[in-house]
Order: sequence, then C-alpha cells, then structure tokens
Amino acid sequence: MPPPDVTSKRVLLAAPRGYCAGVDRAVVTVEKALELYGPPVYVRKQIVHNKHVVSTLERRGAVFVDETDEVPYGATVVFSAHGVAPVVHTEAQGLSLKTIDATCPLVTKVHREAVRFADADYDILLVGHEGHEEVVGTSGEAPEHITLVDGPDDVDNVIVRDPDKVVWLSQTTLSVDETMETVRRLRERFPHLQDPPSDDICYATQNRQLAVRQMAPETDLMIVVGSRNSSNSVRLVEVAVEHGAKAGHLVDYADEIDPAWLDGVTTVGVTSGASVPEVLVREVLAFLSVHGYVDVQPVVAAEESLMFALPNELRRDLKAAGLSDRMSHARGPLH
Repeated sequence: MPPPDVTSKRVLLAAPRGYCAGVDRAVVTVEKALELYGPPVYVRKQIVHNKHVVSTLERRGAVFVDETDEVPYGATVVFSAHGVAPVVHTEAQGLSLKTIDATCPLVTKVHREAVRFADADYDILLVGHEGHEEVVGTSGEAPEHITLVDGPDDVDNVIVRDPDKVVWLSQTTLSVDETMETVRRLRERFPHLQDPPSDDICYATQNRQLAVRQMAPETDLMIVVGSRNSSNSVRLVEVAVEHGAKAGHLVDYADEIDPAWLDGVTTVGVTSGASVPEVLVREVLAFLSVHGYVDVQPVVAAEESLMFALPNELRRDLKAAGLSDRMSHARGPLH
C-alpha cells in the first residue's frame, strides 16, 4: 500500500470481513425455519454473537432462550452456531422438541476430534475462554478427558495423567498468536503434546486477523464492528493494537463512534467480526464519509468462497413443503 498523503483522510477497508460461512448458515437457518413453520421459532442461546442479528430475528418471530427447559413442550428449537453438549440433545428429546442443529460444521469437527481422542483415552487440553458457549459445548463431549486452558498464563495449572498421551484442541474463534503462544508453553511442559489432525481455528477467524495485521501498521484508528460477547470481534481489536494500530475500538453501530476518536487521525481501518452483517459496516463508512474520510481503499488478505448447506433436518422439511433450501443471501445483508 502506498504511503498516504499527509493532508488526506482515508479508510483502509479489510477484506474479508463480516459473515463467515457458519454464521451465514445459522442465520439463514432461523429465517428459513420461520418461513416454514411460522413464528415462534425458539433459539437456544444467541444464534450468533451479534446484537443486531438477534434483535432483527426477534422482530421476525424468533424467541431466544438460555436453557432448553424454557422451550415449550413439543415446540421447534434451533441450536446456535456455537454448538451444544450432548446433554442438551438429551434434554430436547425429553421435551419432545423438534430440533434443528445450526452448529457451525467447523465446530462440529472439533467436537468429533474431542470424542475420538477421548475414546483413545487421551487427556485433551482445550485452549479457549472459560464460559464461552463453544467451549461449554466441546467440553460436554468428553468432560472427564478435557481440561480447559484459558490462555498462556493458565498453562502452569494444567495437570495430566500421562504426559505421553496429551493432545490440544482449540476454540475456533481465538487469536492465532495467543493460541500459538499457549501451545508453545504447553509443549515446554509436555514435549510429546500432539497437535489436532487439522487446524481448529476457523479459516474466517484467521483471514480476518490476517487482514487486520496487514492494515495495522498504517492505521491511526481501527474500528471493528462487532458485539462485545463476540470472541472473534474482540480479538480483532487486540490484534490491531498488537500489530501497530495506534488505537482500536469495538462498536455495534456507527452511532457509537465518538467523533473525538478521529482527532488527528489520517488513516482509519475498518473491519467486522464474523457474525456482523455488511449493512452495519456500510453505516460506519457513511459516518466516516461525513467526517471527511471519503477515500476507501480495500486491503485484500484472502479470498473466501466457502458455503455450507443448511442442516439436514431443515432441508428435508423445506423440500417436502416445496420451498427452496438454497442459501438465500451469501454474507447476509439482514437489514
């Protein structure tokens, strides 16, 4: 990227940004379920970690609950993109619920890895954040074999039965840098630590962090569009500051931007977390344009074309009803 004119204001716009394939699939799952079954459709936990997405779906008839027993007997419930533990499926069966599992296939892959290594009697060190829904779901697959490692500082607390039979897995939305540092420290303690059969941190998380890393050294201010309970969005702010951005802020909406943040700022970086619809990024760009940042330069770190099919149970019912099971909006506008 050429150096900016010192008198000009510009925006560096990250690509890729926003919706990943798993989020797109989860949001469309709820929309299609509402179309097919009619409201209310219950959703256990937030379908994805984004305030705007949740409120928009609520207006369309989705009802979000924290626990399975809040869903009326025999109703339809969608499980969120973050995945659930096996006990949740058992609870749903006990209430005769019609379940649609919108777990991201990349999270499902980690669940299967956990089951496989537990069956082989490994100690599984799960790198992730305590209490995050994805971590709760993965841990529930093999609770007697899984130990949570919440960052590099938690490594010294880890106890295993056999240091020769240890493997690490990770939450899919972590900072790549922090995860690798955690694994490095784990390997110092457990030299025979095995790696997962394939990378657990999702492609979209890595690509969004890569774009931010490229932008950060030239960025006076990084604005990340995303919600505070979105792990991957929070990580983008941290990655930006770690790699040279002078400041970074997380906002759900453009009206949360404090104009004072722009004082003395020539270059603003803009990106969004993997659960953020593009309409919110466009509103941020409109806000910045009003403040003189009309030159928008894309920073392309990777190309993404992956799409996931809708959950099998939903596709079956849509086909029976003569409705399309096609993904209706890649990267979901969700106005």
